[in-house]
Amino acid sequence: MNDNAPPTSVGSGSTGRIHPGTSCAARVVRVVAAVLCALGLSAVAVSPARADPTAGGDLQVAQTLGDRDLTFMLRRVTGLPGPLHVDVLTHRGTAAGTLRLGAVPTGVSADRAEGSSAGTTTSRASVRLGGTPGSYGAALDIDRAGPWELVVDDGSRTARIPFVVPGQATSPPELAVFGGFVTAGVLILVTLFVAVRVRRGAWVLLPAGGVVAALAVAVTAALLSASLPPPPQPGGQVDATNDNVTDPYAVVRPVTNDYSRPPVSLELGSYPAKAGERGTLRLSVTDGATGLPADDLVVHDGALMHLLVIGPTGELWHLHPIRTAPATYEVRLRLPAAGHYAVSAEFARLGGGVQQVRSATGLTVADGSAHNGSAHGGSSHNGSARGGSSHNGSARGGAPALPAELAPQGPGTRTIEGVPVRLSAPSPTAGEASTLTARIGDTPTLQPWLGMVGHMIVVGPLDKADATSPTRMGQAAQGAPVWAHAHSMGGDMSGHSAHDMRAAPAHDADAMGHGDAGGMEHGDADAMGHGDADAMEGGHETGKGDGHGAGTGSMSGLMPLNGDSPADETVAAYGPDASFVYTFSRPGYYRVWIQAERDSAVLTVPYLLRVSPAGGAR
Repeated sequence: MNDNAPPTSVGSGSTGRIHPGTSCAARVVRVVAAVLCALGLSAVAVSPARADPTAGGDLQVAQTLGDRDLTFMLRRVTGLPGPLHVDVLTHRGTAAGTLRLGAVPTGVSADRAEGSSAGTTTSRASVRLGGTPGSYGAALDIDRAGPWELVVDDGSRTARIPFVVPGQATSPPELAVFGGFVTAGVLILVTLFVAVRVRRGAWVLLPAGGVVAALAVAVTAALLSASLPPPPQPGGQVDATNDNVTDPYAVVRPVTNDYSRPPVSLELGSYPAKAGERGTLRLSVTDGATGLPADDLVVHDGALMHLLVIGPTGELWHLHPIRTAPATYEVRLRLPAAGHYAVSAEFARLGGGVQQVRSATGLTVADGSAHNGSAHGGSSHNGSARGGSSHNGSARGGAPALPAELAPQGPGTRTIEGVPVRLSAPSPTAGEASTLTARIGDTPTLQPWLGMVGHMIVVGPLDKADATSPTRMGQAAQGAPVWAHAHSMGGDMSGHSAHDMRAAPAHDADAMGHGDAGGMEHGDADAMGHGDADAMEGGHETGKGDGHGAGTGSMSGLMPLNGDSPADETVAAYGPDASFVYTFSRPGYYRVWIQAERDSAVLTVPYLLRVSPAGGAR
């Protein structure tokens, strides 16, 4: 026997000799596997760009619907077709009743069949509001992505709230990443097949090279996706249509990234109602460049429009008109006193940023005391004036009998609707950032209103006589140089404060005149105009500290995390401090209103501050 003969396979006529091409193929396969692992790990470390920039949390929209002040929470649609859950949040004093809801697609499309149902109600539901504050819900069916309207009918008026249901589009970089890895996976199988079946190892290099090329495309797309600009956001930067919402990458992108639009003009309709009567104020929004209706307002700070009305007595209304038609809004009012009312609106235009537009005319309300004197008697709360209690009582000659809690005072402690409120505003100086901290109640039970723990409205500087007048404040606000709307720096859910008020400058309580809410005489113009106003010269807090802090708070409980929605009004876990940072541009007297929600009621606390000139001059 020849011991050097090569072995033979059992049952086969082939020899056991190893072909030299097989060793080469094995090496190629190992190299490809190593490259695949290395490039795969590098691609995993890179997060591809989000395909849908409009996807986000819930949409919160405040509406002053007749005599009701409501907040509509449109919960995110998680799948199509699927339900749109609508929660209606009511507040203290909201009347019971039924709202009829409807979902109406409004988007246009290049496909005629796709846009044929625009303007037609596709789903309906009803919400029964109870007499106690809370959340009342319903669900509507949504069957497509694109722009929609939520139609709300209370039986006498209809509000139309626009919203966008985002699509699930895949970006071109993501397609390249997925396609590259799928192609690489298929070519790896081809490479293994060739390595096993083909005797010449050189053939293995062809599919192996394809694997490397496919992986290179996938990894390059993943690396570059983070630096590629996203397409314009439908409904946020450009007008939403069915086409660009479904696939924003299919639409030709503008050369420039500037999506700004010109400012708009705010026009007030006639308001024939007299003092103490209910009336409807209609507003129209027109493009400042073309004069055409501007129906592209987007939800900003929880509302399509924030309407501020300041009356002759110094009362503030912070309302949210309903959209009744394209570029047309309306709100129901009962203005208690005759005189001039200054009007300002804040909103955000699609692609145009936030704008605060003051009406050039305002409103002048005729005396209606002869009509409402017997009908209303002393005072009645105006349910539509959510931003502050509105009282109808008028003295003879149209001079309002302003309740003490609505009279402006300097920093210190007072009581508003049974809630103790303490304001600390140490030495505000023109040109320097000032921190104003309001402690509202004694427990951390504030609720986010319009997405914020607190709001502050600032108007001034004003002449001292106008700032303290019970009859001329509306006219003075009409021509005031500064109207500002500031938000609280955050909400502290811990109930603890960062600073001790006792560290602030202390002053004698007599420097305030009386040092408490009783410092203003009820209905006495001289007491309100000159009594406590002279005591507010420094704008300081009274200094008899109660040991509570003026903390800046934490935003951790209010800001959304990982795509979640921010807390809404059902969460009563903030405060009790609401701190504001604001720089008064000029010295003088300022009227300030601080607003916060507690126990499902929005409290409005009016103040009068004197801002010292820069350098400490008096």
